[in-house]
Amino acid sequence: MHIEPGIVEGSKIVLSYLTAAGVGAYALNSAWKHIKERGSASLVFGTVATTVMVFVFFQVFPHFPVGVSEVHLILGSTLFLLFGAAPAAFGLAAGLLIQGLFVAPFDLPQFGMNVTTLLVPLFALQYVAKRTIAPQTPYVELKYRQVLGLSATYQAGIVSWVTFWALYGEGLTAETLSSVAMFGAAYLSVIILEPLADLAVLAGAKGLHRFRDNALLEPRLFAPA
Repeated sequence: MHIEPGIVEGSKIVLSYLTAAGVGAYALNSAWKHIKERGSASLVFGTVATTVMVFVFFQVFPHFPVGVSEVHLILGSTLFLLFGAAPAAFGLAAGLLIQGLFVAPFDLPQFGMNVTTLLVPLFALQYVAKRTIAPQTPYVELKYRQVLGLSATYQAGIVSWVTFWALYGEGLTAETLSSVAMFGAAYLSVIILEPLADLAVLAGAKGLHRFRDNALLEPRLFAPA
């Protein structure tokens, strides 16, 4: 998905197992909190919904190779705003795994790196949302500046992790730096487009107020914290 085969090989790939285990443990802890607050049905529904959406993002939405990786419109902030951190994390991981198992098996050795690259920025986005969005503000009332901040956090996290894996695997060379720079520049288009997608989704969500007391969607979507 994000880290091309051959960039990190041999014993170096062990680090990806460790980072994936760490983010997986954090995701499980987040899932446990989600279940206590909203129930297991909410987690299952959100995970299934986000998994389907992520697979569409990966395989149907336009994506193209640039430098050390591929540019995707992943809409991680959209998943977070609609369903919460835990369902979004499980959906990202499951969608990535399904893609590797059935569409791109050559990506499976990179699964640890790719799942780390997707999930660590998601949890960073969760932290930024808590720190920057006023408790009395439902997500459907967010402004472009606020969703831009969330999107920039997520996409900057992805670019940072891709950069780390590229430099870790290939070393600090002019060719690697050039490829990373091209990849980062290409992701600027995603940072511009994703907030617009978020605002469109949130505008549509305003018509779903009858589900405001339904635990299947993120409660903060309609109500203050």
